Amino acid sequence: MKKTLRSLFTVFSLTGLLVLPKAFAQVEETLEAPSLFSEEEVQPNYHYEYIPDFTYAEVEKRIQEMDTEMPFELNDRIFSFIQYFTVRNRDYTKMVLARKDHFFGMFDETLRKHEMPEEIKYLSIIESGLDPQIRSRVGAMGLWQFMPATGRMYGMNVNPEVDDRMDPEMSTDAAAKYLKSLYRMFGDWEVAMAAYNCGPGNVRKAIRRSGGKKTFWEIYNYLPRETRSYVPQVQAMLYILNHLDEHNFHPEDPTYSLAYEKIRFDQAMSLDKLAELTNLCVSDLEQLNPSVKNRRIPEANRSMAVRIPKAKMPFVKENLAWISDSLGNAPLSFLASDKVQVQPVESLAQEIQRNGISYRVRSGDVLGRIAGNHGVSVAQLKAWNGLSSNLIRVGQKLTIYSSNAAASVAQVQTNSNGQKLYTVRPGDSLWIISKRHAGLTVEQIKRLNNLNTNNIKPGQKLIIG
Repeated sequence: MKKTLRSLFTVFSLTGLLVLPKAFAQVEETLEAPSLFSEEEVQPNYHYEYIPDFTYAEVEKRIQEMDTEMPFELNDRIFSFIQYFTVRNRDYTKMVLARKDHFFGMFDETLRKHEMPEEIKYLSIIESGLDPQIRSRVGAMGLWQFMPATGRMYGMNVNPEVDDRMDPEMSTDAAAKYLKSLYRMFGDWEVAMAAYNCGPGNVRKAIRRSGGKKTFWEIYNYLPRETRSYVPQVQAMLYILNHLDEHNFHPEDPTYSLAYEKIRFDQAMSLDKLAELTNLCVSDLEQLNPSVKNRRIPEANRSMAVRIPKAKMPFVKENLAWISDSLGNAPLSFLASDKVQVQPVESLAQEIQRNGISYRVRSGDVLGRIAGNHGVSVAQLKAWNGLSSNLIRVGQKLTIYSSNAAASVAQVQTNSNGQKLYTVRPGDSLWIISKRHAGLTVEQIKRLNNLNTNNIKPGQKLIIG
């Protein structure tokens, strides 16, 4: 048995597992001591990851049995990368496995729409490791590693606040269009992938130097060194992800895409404010909208569609008017100019305290819905009840002050022309003001005051009639 054990340790050392002499001596002593168990019953328990052995012939047979739209034949270069990703760098492959279900469904749908081989999706693994926010040392960005100029060429915004190269859908659609144009240029998908990596100019140069050859492996020796490794790595990943069991890969913590719908608010906005108004987790909004930097959509990108978790969309659609209105409203920390005296929300609450009503939170309630139903703002609700966040619980009592009471504090004045003027208070929005005055709509307020947006600020005087 000692001989067998030494043979096992020799094998382990060849696979890169180290066994210290001291530990080995302790094992020997244990085996030489009297035992209550037979040799067959004593099975050593070595804690290491099992890496199945495989031969070139076995891999070649598996590849021949694969049904792929792109031509795929094994050679030594591809085989070496299969060894690398299944033995030496298994961690990279595991990372890819954890992310693939987040993106592969969308990749497949996009490639089918463009009538392209679905195997193209494995290119993104080599480009980015399926990280939509990864940046290369030369400034390429996203799942498909677009440079800024190429991204803009395919309709992606690239500015300090929004970078669509990090948008999975937009960048995947742009990558499909670019690769399809390269395929039309060279008539070969492997060559198209090579051109995606090093540029069509370098591929044309390789074709000329090869004497006019047309396939990737025919021009292989004339391509830049990085590109010679690039396509074989894509093909190695294509094989591995279709033969996970044979190489003992099992996704441990896979991530899945969050179901969502898109909506346009058509205004500059903050994801933090949107999360506050809708009782959403801001990290979910960030995950669904990775192209938005600093959690803010600027005025220049006001028309971009925002992704909202699908489960929340019924509430957003039902309350779209006041949510859109409140998104452009100044936050509680708004600093007015020296000429405008702003009455704090806390002071406003004290003035109308006698008119408050008690509301008990029901299942499914959120602050935004409660505020909308009572014609007040979320900011007012929080100030009146001393809330530091949007979290509320079933059965909790909230004090709400009637819109009529609030309006009585913000008295309407009449100017010399007989026009009724309303002074905007902290927490006000056009929607809230319209609800306080019967027969008045948001559009009427905007028309009376020549407003092009819903943005208003405390102290501002609005004509309401």
